[in-house]
Amino acid sequence: MKQALAAVLLLALGWGNLVLAQDKPTAPAETGGIKSQNIMDVRPDASSDPGYAQQSNAERAKVQPGNNAPMWRQVGAGVTGYSSLPKTQAPEAGNLIQPFVQYPGSMFTNAGEAWRQVRNNWLIPYGGALLLIVLGAIVLFYWRKGTLQLHGAQTGRKIERFTPFERSAHWANAIAFTILAVSGLVMAFGKFFIHPVIGGTLFGWLTYVLKNLHNFAGPVFAVSLVIVIITFVRDNLPRKEDITWLVKGGGLVSEHEIPSHRFNAGEKVLFWGGVFLLGLIVVGSGLVLDKLIPSLIYERGTMQIAHMVHAVATVLMMAMFMGHIYMGTVGMAGAYDAMKTGYVDETWAKEHHELWYDDIKAGKIPAQRSAEAAPAPTVQA
Repeated sequence: MKQALAAVLLLALGWGNLVLAQDKPTAPAETGGIKSQNIMDVRPDASSDPGYAQQSNAERAKVQPGNNAPMWRQVGAGVTGYSSLPKTQAPEAGNLIQPFVQYPGSMFTNAGEAWRQVRNNWLIPYGGALLLIVLGAIVLFYWRKGTLQLHGAQTGRKIERFTPFERSAHWANAIAFTILAVSGLVMAFGKFFIHPVIGGTLFGWLTYVLKNLHNFAGPVFAVSLVIVIITFVRDNLPRKEDITWLVKGGGLVSEHEIPSHRFNAGEKVLFWGGVFLLGLIVVGSGLVLDKLIPSLIYERGTMQIAHMVHAVATVLMMAMFMGHIYMGTVGMAGAYDAMKTGYVDETWAKEHHELWYDDIKAGKIPAQRSAEAAPAPTVQA
């Protein structure tokens, strides 16, 4: 019993010494001769000195240590500092903050902040809303109409709609577009619906990989787009029958298709508006963002304008192509097979592109345009 009490007493004494040792103040660390100064220990009337507003940063430090307002005033005014890089290589190397501008939809502020306002207040919310509206309209249309089927029975006789070269050009462009669209959507909107799920680290790696895929797929899209335009431009030239097709909405409401040539007016609008106009804008602005245009001076303002143009054009292009992708897959029976195999049934050609079918039957257009052998007729049960 005495031994136990002695052990408790020794333990208590040891704990008390430890507490006292922790409470003893520690010696201040060596500062190496550096003197600190409280920024509050200055004359309260320092700002009333003559020439206060014209003081340099060094002069201000003598009366108000820590007040770097003169330096930031110069930075905000666009004063060019020293840089060892030549102006031809880095024209903005000495300027931290850009001059004041007012982009469409922004306040009058420095260009970097103006670009941020346009992106966050306009491009992201309204661009995302447009894509969701188009997606909702497609879902509603499919729920109401379903897959558009042929009214007549298939004959088993095939007509070549797309040659192997045309299909190769289309698929090269389509694959590049898909990579660009997916990567662009993740980089623009991913922080709202992917980042909260997978976390910052994985999202950072994901966007890093997609950014590089985006940069490499861009030139592929540009080259294939030019080939697609040259390949299909002839059959997409406007004709007088296109007016009737547009006025009647292609027969989607009446369920009686309006006769058209190889491409109907809706496809021609997609070609000239989405592929040609928006496509060239997207490619041009994308090449600027990739810094692939020789002799162009790449300043921050140039990149900001290119980004805003690129974002608007790509969102509009995706909205148009969503309808094209829908009609070419689940929206219309036989449309996907046409681009997959190159051939359509005579019934499909007559119902969807009657004027094109009539020209083929009249011998004005060959039913087989490539050297590839036509597929064997399908036996109908």
